[in-house]
Order: sequence, then C-alpha cells, then structure tokens
Amino acid sequence: MSSLKRVLALSTSLPKSARLISTSAQRLNADDGWFSKLLVRRIEPTKESHSRMLSDKEIIYALHTHNIRPDSMDKYLKNYKTSVDLIHSHKADLGCELVGSWTVSVGDMDQALHLFRYVGGFEKIDKAKTLFKEDPNYCALEKERGTLLRSRHLQYLLAFSFWPNGEARGPSNIYEIRSYSLKPGTMIEWGNNWARGLTYRRSQNEAFAGYFSQVGRLYNVHHIWCYKNLQARRETRESTWRNPGWDECVAYTVPLIREMHCRILEPTQFSPTQ
Repeated sequence: MSSLKRVLALSTSLPKSARLISTSAQRLNADDGWFSKLLVRRIEPTKESHSRMLSDKEIIYALHTHNIRPDSMDKYLKNYKTSVDLIHSHKADLGCELVGSWTVSVGDMDQALHLFRYVGGFEKIDKAKTLFKEDPNYCALEKERGTLLRSRHLQYLLAFSFWPNGEARGPSNIYEIRSYSLKPGTMIEWGNNWARGLTYRRSQNEAFAGYFSQVGRLYNVHHIWCYKNLQARRETRESTWRNPGWDECVAYTVPLIREMHCRILEPTQFSPTQ
C-alpha cells in the first residue's frame, strides 16, 4: 500500500475522537492505549496563553516576506544586504540578528524571505522600530526598496520549544519552508502531535526550525527543513515514511489544516545559514 493510501486509510478508520483531540480534562484522563502513545507531553487547560505553553523562551522572530519586481532582484539584494549590515551595527543595543535570508526557487517566484531573531521580546522590537524610524540612512534604504517591491508582509513568530533553534548550517544547502494555516483553536493539538512526530525525522538532521505566528496572519505555522539538494529531499522524505509512527503523525495533523503550501529556498550570499 502506498504512503498516501496508508495515511488515508488510517485517517478514515480512526474514530472521530482520535482524529480531533480535545484538551478538556475529561478526555485527558486516558492513560493507556493510543492516546498515551500520541502525546509527548499533555497540556492541561490553563489560564496561560498557548504561546506560553508551546514556546519556552522570550525570543521573538520577525519573518519578512517580500515580493520583488522581476527586473529588480539584483538591486533589491544589494539594498537589503546594506540594510542588514546597518541593523547588525546596532546588535548590542537591540539584541537583533539575522537568522536566515533566502530567495524562492520553487513556489512563489521573485520572492525573498528574511528571518530575524530579537532577544528580549517585543520591548526590543519597539526599540528597534523607533531607532530605525529616526535613522536617515535606514529610511533612505527603505524608500529605495519600496520602488523595487510589488508587496510585502511581516509576521512576528514564536519558536516551538521542541524544534531545533535554527542554528547556522554550512554550505551548501537548500531549504524548504512548509507553511500551514490551521483551524482556530487547534495549535496545542498541532504542537502535541508534532512534538512526537519530529522524533521520526531527527536521524537525518534535516529539521532546521519551527515557528507559529503571534502577530500578522494568525494560526500560521512554519516548518523549515534543510537538505543538500532536491534529490536528498526526496530520499529523506521517502525514508521517513518507512518509520513506523510517522504516518500516524500525518493522519492526526491533516484534519487540523485549512491550507498549506511549500516553497524551496536558496540562501542569499549574506545569509548566516547556508
């Protein structure tokens, strides 16, 4: 039976209670059977926000998505590198650094993604916004960049505590960002399932980082994977399906998704991770 058929068969054969897991106290009392195997850690109902339960550190990530004019990519990358150098000159004060910078090679073409890490939370972001708004050099760069773009989007994210921290990789790699729009109210279920599911993919070391949105498009999740090339991606993904338990992770999380898409990314010359 193919991998897809196994997932569909498992998903449709599961009882509704198995596919749509509740975090209510009554349904978290099952200590045996499939439920206890499913959850790595159980998150009881609480007055804490979902972000406090799923993310361990007070670190905010900013994901900038820029859609670039097709004839302006070179000018844009030169402009953005200068902007990154300026931002890093204030790193000691702002606790801000670039994690990764990529252009899309498969998916939304003429698009660039830039991921920044702010150590110190929204207080540092507020400080950075004020500082750069008053910096004439930065304002000039932003004005020039505006002429090179078709549109742009900014999200503030938190990192899932059970994913790797996005440490820089050596050359040369491609990256895949798989973005999911979840049904409202399902973030904890997603986190519970993926905390277990990720254990089936750690042997190949392709997991780079995982994030969920705080400001911007809400109930968005981004999983970033790192591969040597497209062939290595294919081989890794096929081998993962041979790991018992991975198909269950997919079957339990697919019903939580409203929309999903993937993009293949190539690091820019100034990206810390290559």
